[in-house]
Amino acid sequence: MAGSEKNSMENGRLRLAVQKSGRLSDDTFELLRQCGLKVSQSRTRLYARIEELPIDLLLVRDDDIPELVSNGASDLGIVGGNVFEEERLSREVPLDAEIVMPLGFSKCRLCIAMPKSKAYAQASDLAGKRIATSYPAITQAWLHENGVTDAKTVNMSGAHEIAPRLGVAEAICDIVSTGATLESNGLGVAETVYFSEALLIGPTAKLSPQKKATLDALTGRLQGVLRSRNAKYVMMNAPRDAVDAISAVLPGADSPTVLELAGQTGKVAIHAVCSEDVLWDHLAELKSLGASAILVLDIDKMLT
Repeated sequence: MAGSEKNSMENGRLRLAVQKSGRLSDDTFELLRQCGLKVSQSRTRLYARIEELPIDLLLVRDDDIPELVSNGASDLGIVGGNVFEEERLSREVPLDAEIVMPLGFSKCRLCIAMPKSKAYAQASDLAGKRIATSYPAITQAWLHENGVTDAKTVNMSGAHEIAPRLGVAEAICDIVSTGATLESNGLGVAETVYFSEALLIGPTAKLSPQKKATLDALTGRLQGVLRSRNAKYVMMNAPRDAVDAISAVLPGADSPTVLELAGQTGKVAIHAVCSEDVLWDHLAELKSLGASAILVLDIDKMLT
């Protein structure tokens, strides 16, 4: 790392480890962009800088992120829950890192899958079986929770789907998104072992006051963006005597704003922020209560 970069990382700026490349990386940088944070990337591709807040990014492999946070090399990390949980469960020495907040993206499932030709009804059907996986700790934890103590995990770094065909294992435990890869290899999902999403993680020890203030500013922006993703701003005109009934229909809304309409004593304008998706069924019900000129708008950012 160049001297100027090293010095900038030692002057109280918060260090945030993120995946260097891949789906998690793409989603992370998009979230930062939505938070109004511009990333100035160095030529080394190992370090980047955020100008709007005193934050330096470390661009690393995702499976190194929990350890970097645990040993203090990085103050924070954005990592998949599956990677964090596997690291947490597999360590003899407890991981000195904890979840700060879930981030709601890069969602996936860790599933046990078997050849469709094999019958499967419950976890006990895995007794005595070999399971090929990159997540042996999560897999074994799930097996033990379900009373299966004699199944064996076979560590594989990839190409798990071919393991049953090669006779390496009778089942696999792997990340599933659409299931198309399983289908093409004659496999079907038997169990979902773990639901994963991106996490912001931090140390169990307290940060310095300066870094804690930066963390609070960062999480405030993150929460503002995440809250807005399913939130809608709803506007409509409606009969004055229908305000209470309409308020009850709006999903996840606080008390709406009610405004007078010029020249219409019996009607008002209703504005509301709904924290849940507004569906067509909701709109139909609003219309049946006399609402008109109904507008449903996306919200870019929201602070509460």
